[in-house]
Amino acid sequence: MAVSHQWFVQWSAPPLLLTDISSRYNNVNERWKTENPQWSGDWGIPEQSDDKVKYYSNRDKFIEHNKYGRVNNRFKNDDRNGAKGITLWLAMLGIASTQTIPADIDTPPFNTLYKWKEVDFDFPSPRLRKMALASRKYVPANVLPLGLEVWGSRVWVTIPSWRHGVPATLATVSRAGGETSPLLKPYPDWSFHRLFSNSKNCSGLTSVFRLSADTCGRLWVLDSGQIDSQDDPKQLCPPSIVVFDLTTDKLIARYPIPDKYVLESSLFANLIIDTRTKYCSDLHIYIADTWRFGLLVFRERDQRFWRFSHPYFYPDPLASNFTLHGFNFQWTDGIFGLALTPLDAFRERILIFHPMSSYREFYVSTKVLRDPSLVNSSAIEFNLLGESRGLLGQSSASAMDRRGIMYYGLVNQDSIGCWNINEPYQKHKLGVVAQNSETLIFPNDIKVDQEVKQNVWVISNRLPIYQAGPLDSNDYNYRIMYADIEEAVRGSVCDPNADLSD
Repeated sequence: MAVSHQWFVQWSAPPLLLTDISSRYNNVNERWKTENPQWSGDWGIPEQSDDKVKYYSNRDKFIEHNKYGRVNNRFKNDDRNGAKGITLWLAMLGIASTQTIPADIDTPPFNTLYKWKEVDFDFPSPRLRKMALASRKYVPANVLPLGLEVWGSRVWVTIPSWRHGVPATLATVSRAGGETSPLLKPYPDWSFHRLFSNSKNCSGLTSVFRLSADTCGRLWVLDSGQIDSQDDPKQLCPPSIVVFDLTTDKLIARYPIPDKYVLESSLFANLIIDTRTKYCSDLHIYIADTWRFGLLVFRERDQRFWRFSHPYFYPDPLASNFTLHGFNFQWTDGIFGLALTPLDAFRERILIFHPMSSYREFYVSTKVLRDPSLVNSSAIEFNLLGESRGLLGQSSASAMDRRGIMYYGLVNQDSIGCWNINEPYQKHKLGVVAQNSETLIFPNDIKVDQEVKQNVWVISNRLPIYQAGPLDSNDYNYRIMYADIEEAVRGSVCDPNADLSD
C-alpha cells in the first residue's frame, strides 16, 4: 500500500518500536472491540463509582441535573497510550487516517484543513470541464458546500443544488490535507450526478443536504430530490435516504420517504443515526423537516418511517430575525440541530434538538422516538431544556462527543458554542470554543468523528451572503476546520477536567 511521505516524517521510528506495537496489537480488531466496545458500535456502560456519577432516567431529574450516563475518563492514561499505538498501527494498515496537514491555523483551537474561494471539481478531463462551463452546467459562483462527514481517510462534502450549475451534489476530499483548495471528487463517481446522467433518472443523487456515517462503515445520505431551490424549485425525485458501503463505495440501498410524510414545501435538512449494537441491527435515523416542522424516524429493520409533530419543532417568531455582517434577513426555520447523548446506565439516549430560528434547546428520550405507537400520544415527553441562550443565540447544527460535550454553531456570532451535559443548561454554563469574524462566518455544519481520539469538525460557508447575491470570488468563502475535542474546550466552562466553580 502507498503511504505518504508526511506520514513517515510524523511517525518515523526505529524498527523496535514497530515490533513492539505489532506484538502488543497483533489481534488489534478483536482486542480493541473487547476492551472498548464503543469502537465497534456497542458502546457499553462505563464502570464508575456512584459518588462520581449519577444516572437519571426520568425527565424531571434531567431538567434539574442534566446528567445521564457521563462518559468522562473512558480512556485513562494507560488507555490513551494504547490508543495512540493502535491508531499508528491502523494507519499503517490503511484503516485509520494519517496525520493531517492544515492549510492555516488562524482560528484556534481549530486548524483549517481546506479553504476555497470557489469550489472546483475533479472533472474527467479539461475538455469536459470547459464544456460544463460553456453549457452552464457548472457555474462556480453557485456551488456552495453545506454539510460534512468524516470517516477514515476522507472527508465528505455536500453541495445541494440550490441554484443552477451544480455539477455534483456529493464529493470527497482527502483528510490528509497538505494543500489549500483541493478539487472535489464526486462521490461515489460522476455517474451518480446530474452532469453526466439523465436529469429525470432518480437512481443517482439529486440534491444532498446532509449525511452521516454509522459505526458499521455505511454512509447514510439525505437527498432532498429538489433542484434550483433558491430560484425556481423543481422536485425531480422523491426525498430519499441513500446508503453506501464505505469500504467499497457501492450503493447498498435507497429508501424514499413515503408521500404521506412529505408535506407541501417540506425540507428534510438534517439527520442523525442512533444505533447501540455491534452490527447496527437496531439502527434508527431521526430526520428534521425544517420547513414543515416535523421529526421523521426511520427504522432500518423493517424499512418503516413514522413522523412526530410538536410545537417545539416550530420557529420562535421572536428569533426569526437574523443580522450578519450588515445583512438583515428573516428565516422561519424549524427543527434543525440534532445531537444524541452517550448511552446512559439503562442503555438509552436523549435527543437534544433546536429549531434554527430559536434561542432554546429541547429534548426527548429516544425510547419515545423509537416507538411508532407513541406518535399521537407523546406530547408531554418533549421538554424544554434549561435557559435561553439569549439574543443572537440562534444555532445551526450541533454534535456531541463521547464525553457528553455538545458543540453548536452560533450563526449570528461567528462562533462555535459548547455545553457539558453534566452541567445545568444555564447561560453561565455555556461556553465558546472559537470566535472569528472572518473564518467562522456562518458555521453551518458540525460533526464529531468516530476516531479513538476524537475531533470536532466545522464547515463555514457564508450562506446568508450567498443567498443575497454572489460571494466575493477573491476571498476565501468556505472552510473546513477541525480541533481535538480536549483542546477545543480546555479551560472553558465546558471542560470536564477543569475545576470550575459555579
